[in-house]
Amino acid sequence: MQRPGFVARASGFLFNQPYFLLFLVALFWSGNAIIGRAAIERGMPPIGLSFWRWFLAFLIVLPFAWRHLRVEWRSMLGAWPVMLGLGTLGGASFNLCMYIGLQTTQAINAGLLQAFIPVTILMLAIPILGERTSLRQVSGMAVAFAGVLAIIFQGDLGRMLGLSFTRGDVWIVVGVVLNAFYSIVLKWKPAVHPLSLLAGIFGVSSVALLVPYLIESLNGRPVPLTEVSVGAILYVALFPAVAAYFCYNRGIELLGPSRAGVAIYLVPMMVSLLAVGLLGEPFHLYHALGMALILGGLAFAEARRGGGK
Repeated sequence: MQRPGFVARASGFLFNQPYFLLFLVALFWSGNAIIGRAAIERGMPPIGLSFWRWFLAFLIVLPFAWRHLRVEWRSMLGAWPVMLGLGTLGGASFNLCMYIGLQTTQAINAGLLQAFIPVTILMLAIPILGERTSLRQVSGMAVAFAGVLAIIFQGDLGRMLGLSFTRGDVWIVVGVVLNAFYSIVLKWKPAVHPLSLLAGIFGVSSVALLVPYLIESLNGRPVPLTEVSVGAILYVALFPAVAAYFCYNRGIELLGPSRAGVAIYLVPMMVSLLAVGLLGEPFHLYHALGMALILGGLAFAEARRGGGK
């Protein structure tokens, strides 16, 4: 029997390295906030960007997934509630909320607020999946939540007491909650090839966004055909969609939803560095405070105690 070549062996090895895969997820999702913000500032409508992201991702994956889909489509159809949930939560809704939010908030805020996804997953996994928690985890979640509030209210107690915040930040937080639900629902995914699963999720996302996209276009916001729009769509389809979701789904398969949430821990720092360097966005003290509280709370919640977890 012929031994697999170096590329095949390396690919198989990396496919089973969850933390490397999740690092790629964080890297690609960081770029999503930067490219999305830059494209939207240059006239790209948010629904149009989201629709073409998922539709192009579907077209990219389909040729590779076809031979699996011909066999597994019945399994996916039998699990249609799960596929519908995955496509609308993780695909259509989360990224649509992200792009809408980026119209009125900074890319830095979008990146920092995404760091709350692991805590939200844990909060949902406790009642839905019956996962156990500890005082350490609860305390860490409380600290991380304080970091989210510091960003939303820009470190201003007066804003917090007066419930004053940017609309964009609220959209991002809504997207965070929806993405956490996606991670939970992924536990019930049908037993199909990863490429079949991606094709199904991307297809459902495209269909879910089609009518809103047409309405947006007919109301005077069509997608402009420019180098910026084409480049942005290509990037968000190839990397934050196809590559990142493939890696993220595999990471959850290997580690479970709560532990796979570590992928998001790196997003705030990556987005902040990219936003300051590439977009020229200001970095305020409340950003640093929010980042410290979010990452500190998450690290405390995940740390092992002396004799156990």
